[in-house]
Amino acid sequence: MKIEIRGARLVEPAANREANASLFIAEGHVAAWGQAPDGFKADEVVDAHGLVACPGLVDLSARLREPGFEYKATLESEMRAAVAGGVTSLACPPDTDPPLDEPGLVEMLKRRAASLHQARVLPLGTLTVGLKGERLAEMAELTEAGCVGFFQANAPLADLSVLLQAMRYAATFGFTVWLRPQDAALARGGVAHDGEVATRLGLAPIPAIAETVAIRSIVELMAATGARVHLARLSCAASVALVAEAKAKGLPLTCDVGVHHLHLCDRDIGEFDAQANFIPPLRDPGDRDALRRALAEGVIDAVCSDHTPVDEDEKLVPFAEAAPGATGLELLLPLVLRWASESRIGLAAALGAATFRPAKILGTRAGTLEPGAVADICLFDPKTPWVVSPLALASQGKNTPFMGFELTGRVARTLVGGRTVYTA
Repeated sequence: MKIEIRGARLVEPAANREANASLFIAEGHVAAWGQAPDGFKADEVVDAHGLVACPGLVDLSARLREPGFEYKATLESEMRAAVAGGVTSLACPPDTDPPLDEPGLVEMLKRRAASLHQARVLPLGTLTVGLKGERLAEMAELTEAGCVGFFQANAPLADLSVLLQAMRYAATFGFTVWLRPQDAALARGGVAHDGEVATRLGLAPIPAIAETVAIRSIVELMAATGARVHLARLSCAASVALVAEAKAKGLPLTCDVGVHHLHLCDRDIGEFDAQANFIPPLRDPGDRDALRRALAEGVIDAVCSDHTPVDEDEKLVPFAEAAPGATGLELLLPLVLRWASESRIGLAAALGAATFRPAKILGTRAGTLEPGAVADICLFDPKTPWVVSPLALASQGKNTPFMGFELTGRVARTLVGGRTVYTA
């Protein structure tokens, strides 16, 4: 199948390159920009005038809810949401039921996802058996089954000796350890940032030092073992400073931020709005602004949707009892565009935080439109506004603090391997 995407504004974030030109696709790969290769005859011409063509988005955290939580969402619904949001590759955390701690479960998930012929699914295996934080999972076998890293999700580890053991093993074989930095004892029972909002509302606090204490321990263990670590979902300014310091020392550390944390803060809890219940919690406005700057400067490597669909009833309860998280796959692109506009960041640089930069963390060759690359492509309208509503979202999860908001940037078409998997 040969395709010409005609008239689009082509954006190649990895090279900070843009051009108003045709993009030529052949045999599922990018064949050329601008001028057709010799002998090229398109089987399909896509009129993309007024649209931006960029690499498909690469999402570092999208909970697909299978197996075990199908009442919250199904693989079918969330894969539809992914391609509707221009996401062509995604990493899924292992906190399913049962957790992804056995090769058979990983293989089943990959097989089910592949049968849907939509986005590419890159599973994260559990760091410990059953996410119980005690005994290491069989990382080598899980890697053979298709896992791209090992994550404890939101489950605590028994103690630092388990983490030391995990890092030593991972360093030996070149695996990446994924960690959400939070000291379990300091955060125990908390549901909101330790600040004036939590105090006024009487919500149990999670102090920022719960995150920074954990990062300091992780960095010390990295220095001792040589392990490669990815920190998932930074939430505060002090964490950004610690990451910058560790990177300056040459440690193989990467990190990401959830896209909601670029726009929201603890003030958005309002009067106990359960849609603003997140893990990690929304923090002070100064923390939010520090995260925005750090992503722009590259201290934070990537932005993710942190897509977490939940059942409607799990949000219709008091704030402290509500299930944390929000739907995000279809909001990742417009929220990145809003961050770029408000921070005066160029389009290529902004899209890089959701394409080639996360692809590099995952060790996949996605996130680029260079000739020869797999043709995973997102075509979107950068100007037309749309209102976030339940009917506008393909995800089974309609839980979002942005419900009713007007956003700009809507996906028109998504291609995976040169094949159209979504059209608006």
